[in-house]
Amino acid sequence: MRLDLFLALRFLREGRAQTALIVGGTAVGVAVFFFLNALVAAVERGMVAQTLDALPHVVLRPRPEAPRTPPSPDGAAAVSHVQRAPQRLRAVDQWQAVAREVSAAPGVRAVAAVASGPAMASRGEASRSVSLIGVDPEAYRRVLVALPGRVVEGDLRLGPSEVVVGIELAEELGLSRGDTLRVATAAGARAFVVAGLFDLGTRDQNLRWVLTAYRSAQALHALPGASALEVRLDDAWAAAEVADRLRRRTGLRVESWMDLNGRLLAALRSQRGSTRAIQAFVGLAAVAGIASVLVVSVVQRQRQIGILRAMGLSRGGVQRLFLVQGAVIGLLGAAAGVAIGSVLALVFETSARHPDGTPLYPVQLSPALYAASALLALGAGLAAAFTPARRAARLDPAEAIRRD
Repeated sequence: MRLDLFLALRFLREGRAQTALIVGGTAVGVAVFFFLNALVAAVERGMVAQTLDALPHVVLRPRPEAPRTPPSPDGAAAVSHVQRAPQRLRAVDQWQAVAREVSAAPGVRAVAAVASGPAMASRGEASRSVSLIGVDPEAYRRVLVALPGRVVEGDLRLGPSEVVVGIELAEELGLSRGDTLRVATAAGARAFVVAGLFDLGTRDQNLRWVLTAYRSAQALHALPGASALEVRLDDAWAAAEVADRLRRRTGLRVESWMDLNGRLLAALRSQRGSTRAIQAFVGLAAVAGIASVLVVSVVQRQRQIGILRAMGLSRGGVQRLFLVQGAVIGLLGAAAGVAIGSVLALVFETSARHPDGTPLYPVQLSPALYAASALLALGAGLAAAFTPARRAARLDPAEAIRRD
């Protein structure tokens, strides 16, 4: 065994109470770091999954119609103020070709054509403003992967005269499976049979969405094609980049889920920022605790350090002696802290569950998290030991022996 390692372990054994105290403090810091990372990652994945599994990652629509300004005879604008043009419900030009181009783009998993627009849904004397959305169920379930599992009554069967509505709209209009719902648009009206009810987790979707067959919605909206193309990506966090690329290639109005869910994104970023701040304070506390113990160790062992220097131990050797103590404390704290953090994370996963028994926020204890926690503890130990190690190395052997 190397001399510096032997002496470091010897010093740690001699001050068992101090060593146990500082290893315990380091373990608590590592456990907090480990648990917070696991918890925040699980909550973030759960929030994003619950939101994005029921929403497309990217949506392509026709660009808004711009008003035409009548020119004056000399070519200058004839008016100083131009009123915005009213927006008509329009289809994507050559949407089949656009869909093929989008499907071939890197990172795109699925594309679904949608024929959607405003409508009025009524039953008896009750009526509500809704969005009538025509889809191909097979293609749409690949974009909104949560939809099949969110059908709470009936099934996702969209025949020519069938619709699937949200539970909020069903409650407002007194609907259940098998009832008749009348849907009217600016181009016409039609009666549909309710084939099922869904719960997508948000009141707006549950109150406004009425899903039907693509051809039926296309006819009711008088659309020559798809009003939008909805896209699901391999990586939801690449949505902004993919949206920019598709915007340049297609010339359409392209929006990512980040554009449409700014509040959710802001909440996630705020959560990450607060977690990093807590972790920084935890790391500083661990460094201060280890450093204080090692400084006391240097003061208590001045005579021993002086004797070792007189026997030929170099300044570098004395410095390594205390750096090894810091590293050992860090590694012991990492082992204990990771164990505590793992137990806390698993307890959290077990306590937070859906009604069906599945975890509300599944925790993933990745190798990267274990490695980051170990490196935090090791770095804290070495950083805390650096100043005491330099102080010990600078001791003059003769003065150190006389002081004791």
